[in-house]
Amino acid sequence: MTKVDFYTGSEDKLRTACQLSHKAMQNGLRVLLHVPNDDTADKLDKLLWHYPATAFLPHCHSHEADATTMPVVIGRDENFPHSELLISLHDECTTFFSRFERVIEIVGSDDDDAKLGRARFKFYKDRGYDVGHTDLAKLRA
Repeated sequence: MTKVDFYTGSEDKLRTACQLSHKAMQNGLRVLLHVPNDDTADKLDKLLWHYPATAFLPHCHSHEADATTMPVVIGRDENFPHSELLISLHDECTTFFSRFERVIEIVGSDDDDAKLGRARFKFYKDRGYDVGHTDLAKLRA
């Protein structure tokens, strides 16, 4: 069954996605960063070229030929080059999350995003998924 982890209290969801992708890549996992729109995909693409500050995360978009071999892939559709780790940047649960071994949901620090995050958390729990939680605000303190 898919393992689901929530990272709440993110001050910058795209930067958090980069940090988690970097950590996953260091642990040998392949990542699909699933985004809701082209604007988010473009911003994330630019950020990944400069993260971490002394390097970059090798990545491409899911429709590119290199997607099958790239450790980090940005996607908007259901074209998945792997099923290891899905990092979702959506406000709602994706319909295909259960195809992945692990899902990470990133929740921002504002009240509106927290409310949407609680609804996603409840969705997974109500369906019997093992859900973990990391409070990023506590880690910063």
